[in-house]
Amino acid sequence: MAAPANPCPHSGRIDFRYRCVVRLLATMVCFSLLSAPAAQGSTTPPDDTIARKLQARIAAAQTANRLACAGELVCGIAELPRFYAQRNYRPAWIKTEDGAFAVADEMVQQVEDARYDGLPPQHYHLDSIRSLLQTAKQQATAGRPPDPDVHADLEFLLTDAFLMLASHLRAGRVNPETLENEWLVQIDSQADLAQVLERAIESRRINEALDGFRPPHPEYTALRKALKNHRTRGEAAEWLRLPEKTSWERGQSGAIADLLRERLRLSGDLPQAPEGAGADADVELVEGLRRFQQRHGLEADGRMGPQTLQALNVSLEERIRQVELNLERWRWLPHDLGARHIRVNVPQFDLAVIEDGQEVLRMRVVVGRHYRRTPVFSSYLGHLVFNPDWNIPTRIAVEDILPKARRDSAYLRREKIRVFESWDRSAPELDPDRIDWTAVAGQGFRYKFKKDPGPHNDLGRIKFAFPNKFAVYLHDTPSKRLFDRSMRGFSSGCIRIEKPIDLAEYALRDSPGWSRDAVIAAIDSGANRTVRLPHPIALHLIYMTAGVTSEGRLRFWPDIYQRDPTLDRVLQKKPPRKAGNAAGYQDRTRPMSTWTKSDCG
Repeated sequence: MAAPANPCPHSGRIDFRYRCVVRLLATMVCFSLLSAPAAQGSTTPPDDTIARKLQARIAAAQTANRLACAGELVCGIAELPRFYAQRNYRPAWIKTEDGAFAVADEMVQQVEDARYDGLPPQHYHLDSIRSLLQTAKQQATAGRPPDPDVHADLEFLLTDAFLMLASHLRAGRVNPETLENEWLVQIDSQADLAQVLERAIESRRINEALDGFRPPHPEYTALRKALKNHRTRGEAAEWLRLPEKTSWERGQSGAIADLLRERLRLSGDLPQAPEGAGADADVELVEGLRRFQQRHGLEADGRMGPQTLQALNVSLEERIRQVELNLERWRWLPHDLGARHIRVNVPQFDLAVIEDGQEVLRMRVVVGRHYRRTPVFSSYLGHLVFNPDWNIPTRIAVEDILPKARRDSAYLRREKIRVFESWDRSAPELDPDRIDWTAVAGQGFRYKFKKDPGPHNDLGRIKFAFPNKFAVYLHDTPSKRLFDRSMRGFSSGCIRIEKPIDLAEYALRDSPGWSRDAVIAAIDSGANRTVRLPHPIALHLIYMTAGVTSEGRLRFWPDIYQRDPTLDRVLQKKPPRKAGNAAGYQDRTRPMSTWTKSDCG
């Protein structure tokens, strides 16, 4: 018999680490008659009555494959029944004998504060918990015995809220591999959520327990702080919007200059807006505009062109949402990035080497074009190659080189591209001038194109290799001029780096005999040589469109692959409020067999 559809709102695309157990889900009403509440005047302790109710409800849910409380689906993964079984089904959140609600109140506060992590509190049963908690408190105040159904609902929803929130803080709500086939995440070892919850309740340290699941990276903490500052200040006031199809540059005065000055003042890029439009005011406005451009990954030329105008007219709420999306992306990363690691942020076109929390090297990079996007994953730099040759991938040969060879019969020889009969090791080399390239079809293309080491090789003089499924790597490039561009998406998926000698010197610093002079000598020799690192270096290719400056100011980078809207749509999907709305939450995980490799160049 086919397994029932999985109704949990946090499976597949949403909450891939927090899989709902099919045997524990979805539509049973919480006021089940499986166990009647104790009558007033009973000598049975209230906790024992609630314990029997919890045990009966869990047993019934496991039999019926369904569990719901106050109309809310419970996603209680294996930890929920195990948690209560370990406690002999004793209630955890409320001490009925002395009416202590402190731990439950603390959990409510943590759910409310989830908005500072970019997580909607309503996705963690907030309204239902508040209502049930108020009812329980009113009963306690009136001296009435606790209602077992109310307390059972509270138990399940509070426990589920903790487990779900902890899971989301630890690894994100979304499985990025189901959104992008160029994205690969590294899953840390699973935590025992039930044990963590037990310790948190007994010590009354819910806050500390949940905080331990947050990414420990300073960038996450800074983004969360920036989001909290915006939310707590209640910045509902919108930034000024400038007229479309307008521009400004130094020397211009009038209404546009005044609007621009006020807009920059509101965003903090022009703290002291000078009066009037004198020479000093003009200089200040140019500098303020440059500060804005630098914070938004634009060319800091001090002029308001189309790209700058577009960035200026992004609303405050859109920028806040951008921060929330990037908090989610930080949750996808391993908690331990490595004491020494290389980090490439694709939208920033930037590579940084981090050692013991300090940046020791930074350089500009060129990344993949939109239709040959640089993938995102974690690996380690294991070896580098001096004077590499380049076996040109078939995709690049067909899409980029073949059309040029058809138009210009001398193109291959001029570019020093060698042609081989096939990709077999023993395939003979062919004379490109004796082949009619206009008659060669792209489909079924059999030839192998190759470039020998040298100044014409697209990989430059050094290649930095690391294991990955996408056949990408870091490498030098002869096209140095591209590093002067503000938008640097020109490659076929690999990452071209600005300072290959500096990176090679750093990577080889623990290898005897590899000084900077030795690196340069290896390059100048022209010999193809592979050097393995004695201590591989962790490497992370990431995709962040928002960050925080060293001064604590928000900064943004262009969403070059348009990944923000896709993530936004998935995160906005609301969990079903009732069991009857649960259909459609299937596991959409894309199998590894459908992944594609990026071609490099």
